[in-house]
Amino acid sequence: MTARVIPIVNRAVPGALPRIPRGAVAPDGRLADARGRRLHDLRISITDRCNFRCTYCMPKSVFDKDYPYLPHAELLSFEEITRTARIFAAHGVEKLRLTGGEPLLRKNVEDLIAMLAGLKTRAGEPMDLTLTTNGSLLARKARALRQAGLRRVTVSLDSLDDTVFRAMNDVDFPVRSVLDGIAAAQAEGLTPVKINMVVKKGVNDHHVVRMARHFKGSGHIVRFIEFMDVGSSNGWRMDDVVPSAEIIRRIHAEMPLIEHDPNYTGEVAERWRYADGTGEIGVISSVTQAFCSTCTRARLSTEGKLFTCLFADAGHDLRALLRAGHSDDEVAAAIGLIWSERTDRYSEIRTAASAAARKIEMSYIGG
Repeated sequence: MTARVIPIVNRAVPGALPRIPRGAVAPDGRLADARGRRLHDLRISITDRCNFRCTYCMPKSVFDKDYPYLPHAELLSFEEITRTARIFAAHGVEKLRLTGGEPLLRKNVEDLIAMLAGLKTRAGEPMDLTLTTNGSLLARKARALRQAGLRRVTVSLDSLDDTVFRAMNDVDFPVRSVLDGIAAAQAEGLTPVKINMVVKKGVNDHHVVRMARHFKGSGHIVRFIEFMDVGSSNGWRMDDVVPSAEIIRRIHAEMPLIEHDPNYTGEVAERWRYADGTGEIGVISSVTQAFCSTCTRARLSTEGKLFTCLFADAGHDLRALLRAGHSDDEVAAAIGLIWSERTDRYSEIRTAASAAARKIEMSYIGG
């Protein structure tokens, strides 16, 4: 019998608090790490649970019926999430993305969105507030999400072929229901809807052109993501990666593309627009074209750990600071120190050994 692999869950060691520097000054919105990368995006995982068992993220062989999910008391409360997001905004964060697991499984998620929608950037502008979902609950939730203040959604959809999609989500969930969720999001103004397709060689890569063609002219933006070595349970192999350059080549051969400028420095998706003006696509090339040098993302796990890289094996326990009664200034100083010492560049120096090493699972820190 094969031993069951338990993914890393970065529970804090008692007493191991992030360091609060003495004499720290108030955040000025210009925080940069050791490589000069500013802090712009905060991804917040609000649940470690998901109703899908996608083979590249939460395979059933690991995330089975006995998998030990976090108890509710260990999750950050909505008030703690909002407080932390406000502190990050003081450091210059302008974009918040709610993730999971599947974030729409978190009870009363609309209440959290309403709280976060009230936050402002340092410039006094509304925060760019968005959410990534597998789309399974989106049709019934879209109106409430928009009314609560959500601005946009990203939907994961790995194939338009029902048989392939059901196999990849591994819970026999139909494509039609996800497409209904995308339509509901569009009807409620949660636009532009971005659609993420993780491309795996020999599994769904033969559907890349079909996906692009289906959404061309719809106003939606499809992003094709290279299969990544996140965590240690998805069986990643370099042989399963379809390079983004190959994806662009296939689409361009049938629907000519022109390279497009990024929306902002640090945007992870390389943008391409259709030559006939009917929309755009994106590719995310973490494996073959590392973008570590411009990465401006921080990640907050479900239980309040701060991760400075998607491929990390440990986080910093902000929840402990919050629950120990530290002030906003003290928490901000701790975050500032963590980020200023950040040197992460995993994808630039990826090796076979590092790819095989145990890392935090994507479902825990939200991808």
